[in-house]
Amino acid sequence: MTTSTTPRGLTPGELRAQLGSDHPPRLLDVRSPAEFEGAHIPGSHNVPLDVLLEHREELTKHLDTDVVLVCHSGRRAGRAERALAEAGLPGLAVLAGGVAAWEGSGAPTDHGRERWDMERQVRLAAGSLVLAGALGSFAVPGLQALSAFVGGGLAFAALSNTCAMGVLLSRMPWNRTPSFDPREAVARLADGR
Repeated sequence: MTTSTTPRGLTPGELRAQLGSDHPPRLLDVRSPAEFEGAHIPGSHNVPLDVLLEHREELTKHLDTDVVLVCHSGRRAGRAERALAEAGLPGLAVLAGGVAAWEGSGAPTDHGRERWDMERQVRLAAGSLVLAGALGSFAVPGLQALSAFVGGGLAFAALSNTCAMGVLLSRMPWNRTPSFDPREAVARLADGR
């Protein structure tokens, strides 16, 4: 039986202090490559959550406990922390409030091409499907089942702290960057780059 623990959260101020120390932590940003390209903490490594989950045993061989996990708000980073703990690397820190809190605190951020974050994409997709199901049911009887299906999926996502729609959207072409290679991301971490 595994016990659920709350990840160690760091505020943006605490992380800034650690990054300015003689032994700064490694930063793993678990957002999609497109989100990472839009804005990220300087010096962070992009290992999207789906890649991290797929390669977690391999990653634990190349990481130590001096790692801070980062995402947009802290949810995906918390999920990454639990996955790495289950793979044998417990005690990793999570940036509380994610990149949103980091930027909000005025901390230095590298910016690239701006794209919508995954949570915003999920809200647009889910809302559009519910609206289509509700309005379309006037023309096509039974289409309201689409709204019920999406509502059930959102409730399940909240209860399980997973999001199938987010995973699906992260694989869409607009969320991929041509230069991202999962094997290269893992290799960079293994080499300490």
